[in-house]
Amino acid sequence: MKYFISTLPKNIAKSFRGKNLYWHILAIIATALIVTSGFDWYYFVETRGFYLEKFFSPAIAIGAILPMFGLPILLLIGWITKNKQTRILAWVLGQAAFAGWFVSSAYKALTGRIQPPTSTLLDISRQFNFGFFKEGVFWGWPSSHTTVAFAMAFALITLYPKNKVVVVSAVLYALYIGIGISFDIHWFSEFIAGAIIGTVIGIVVGKNFDSKTFS
Repeated sequence: MKYFISTLPKNIAKSFRGKNLYWHILAIIATALIVTSGFDWYYFVETRGFYLEKFFSPAIAIGAILPMFGLPILLLIGWITKNKQTRILAWVLGQAAFAGWFVSSAYKALTGRIQPPTSTLLDISRQFNFGFFKEGVFWGWPSSHTTVAFAMAFALITLYPKNKVVVVSAVLYALYIGIGISFDIHWFSEFIAGAIIGTVIGIVVGKNFDSKTFS
């Protein structure tokens, strides 16, 4: 717990430093291109009633429930079984999830992106309310669901880069959450930005826990 708290601010700051900052800039540029090209609206219209929508519909709930309840359960299992590795894994994923949520929420508070509408009659895909807290932190750019999912996934991948099962499973999980929310509560560009930013955060957090710490 002490290590989690002491390294959290440093890892959040580190995700913006050096080359990592370029990935945030890439997320912004990619969003600008997707929005101004009209692809956000095109994707929104074309995915209404999409045949895979039912398959991806649980993504919203899973993306919220797993970080909130799954990680504490994993930590509890680690304490009960006295397995240090399981406990540390829970803290690593927990830090990645919290950092992803914090950064995405901070961006949302500043960008004020309008969430997708309930109908396809009016194109509002280009609407932002730049400023501070003009549209809240529960909707908008980037997707917190996606940012958190990719942060957790790539923290895990960074810890187990040679484990193919872990790598594939983590990527599939993150994509499932990201694609799922892009069919419902977020624009496509918010999914893309969340994936980029979440990946950076996950790698930073994962690298903070070296092999000695994790052994």
